[in-house]
Amino acid sequence: MRVTFYGVRGSIATPGPSTVRYGGNTVCVAVRTVDNTLVVFDIGTGARVLGDELVAAGVLPAPIHVFVTHAHWDHIIGAPFFAPIYKKEGHVILHAMSPRAESSIAKGVLFDGEHFPVRIADLPARLERPPFAGETMRVGSATVRCIQLNHPGGCEGFRIDDADGSSVCYLTDNELTPPAGLVSAPTDLTRFASGTGLLIHDAQYMPEDMPAKRGWGHSVVDDVLALGRDAEARTVALHHHDPWRDDHALDLIAAHARAWCRVHAPAMSTLVASEGLTLDVKP
Repeated sequence: MRVTFYGVRGSIATPGPSTVRYGGNTVCVAVRTVDNTLVVFDIGTGARVLGDELVAAGVLPAPIHVFVTHAHWDHIIGAPFFAPIYKKEGHVILHAMSPRAESSIAKGVLFDGEHFPVRIADLPARLERPPFAGETMRVGSATVRCIQLNHPGGCEGFRIDDADGSSVCYLTDNELTPPAGLVSAPTDLTRFASGTGLLIHDAQYMPEDMPAKRGWGHSVVDDVLALGRDAEARTVALHHHDPWRDDHALDLIAAHARAWCRVHAPAMSTLVASEGLTLDVKP
């Protein structure tokens, strides 16, 4: 599989000179499976860049499979600016992997005429919103599964396993050690991510951010690295960066993560996700 990061920020977009290297767009990750099916995880502001690239290529993939973790603004705000939905040849499927997601997708709040002037019925593209049909589905050559995450209001994480044996886990907006209301324990997440080639995980906080940010629904870098080690992930991509961290602060997190791995998980590689980064995930 080929994975490209189009948005890596959490909470709010952060344009400006201090975030230019890692990027300021909110979360959006594109995955191309071995049969070239396009899967999109989240449609934050980074989705605008992805959509423009798809339209500029001249031939839109059919369909584009979209999986949204949850409906907080930073994960959906790019939807009205996703260029394929304004093309007659566009075909987008919004998949619901839980009853909560099905209800959220059905509301279509961004296209209600109040939050954005264009309504869903006015979009030229073919937009499908199939009902919830289980926590596992086939998408092209791959199988997608979901797991419930620890985040206020509810959230899903996803794992995609391709026909060649490659796999990617996308677990963002997840607090590994929440003060209350544990939905999925670290042991559950370890099993879900077991042996994955690439674990993309929310790592918004550092230990010094606690305890002030406990219960906010995001994880500490060290806890994410420990999850990757326990799951025997080959690579961990730290994701959903705090909007107040500039490029220099993310450089320090990258160095911290490398040092942690040298001591605790020498077989695992780690990186700080950045816009435009493309990774080929091998079986």
